[in-house]
Amino acid sequence: MENHSFFTTGDGCKIAYRFDGPADKPVLMLANSIATTLEMWDAQIASLTRHFRVLRYDLRGHGQSAAPAGAYSLDRLGRDVVELLDALGIEQVHFCGLSLGGMVGQWLGIYAADRVDRLILCNTSPYLGPAAYFDEMIRELSHAKDMVGMADMFIGNWFPASMRENKSAVVEGFHKMVQTTSPQGLAGNFAAVRDMDLRRTVALIERPTLIIAGQYDTVTLLSHSDQIATAIHGAKLVVLPAVHLSNVEFPEAFVGEVLAFLQSAT
Repeated sequence: MENHSFFTTGDGCKIAYRFDGPADKPVLMLANSIATTLEMWDAQIASLTRHFRVLRYDLRGHGQSAAPAGAYSLDRLGRDVVELLDALGIEQVHFCGLSLGGMVGQWLGIYAADRVDRLILCNTSPYLGPAAYFDEMIRELSHAKDMVGMADMFIGNWFPASMRENKSAVVEGFHKMVQTTSPQGLAGNFAAVRDMDLRRTVALIERPTLIIAGQYDTVTLLSHSDQIATAIHGAKLVVLPAVHLSNVEFPEAFVGEVLAFLQSAT
């Protein structure tokens, strides 16, 4: 928990967050994928903090944040961000979210657009189905003895075979990250994804938007990113030859695209 700070949301959930970078720089907020922690962005921090004050947080149900019982909603996950910014006295941020974090980013762009300057949506989707799949995952979590099987599933979805077979320290670190995720918290977030449908409302996003997609993503398909890019007027779509965690698989290209977008003229 080193360098983590905490605040409590209106419904009593403790949320962990941390800042990196100079206090006088614009704030860039990062939101993580499901079953990961704010450490999933570690490799990007050195480059990003040359230009931004980076704010990271653990979504409820993840990392050092609390994991309340019951189903979560995308509305609640979005409100967590708004309440955190309120607590910190921050009016507006650039927001970059990957996977579940990108779903939160879409919600912010639709329902709290005044809090977002520029929006980056990575390896994400406006809708993931069918609901029965997530119901089955929630059932599995309710009687699982440990999170090893769930970790194996996520790693298989997140990384190419070459990285998985080499058992790199990076992949092993993410495997451990999933294993330490609260089953109750993961179930709550699965419910939020299950119930999410932004396919029509995503067109309401008016903030400048960059969409980063993985060419070989089998979770949030490239077609999902195409759908978002088509819906949001003026959105830019960048496709990296990645699977799901594009910031991990292609860190230099990922950061390059993020910085070029954030530093470009409005």
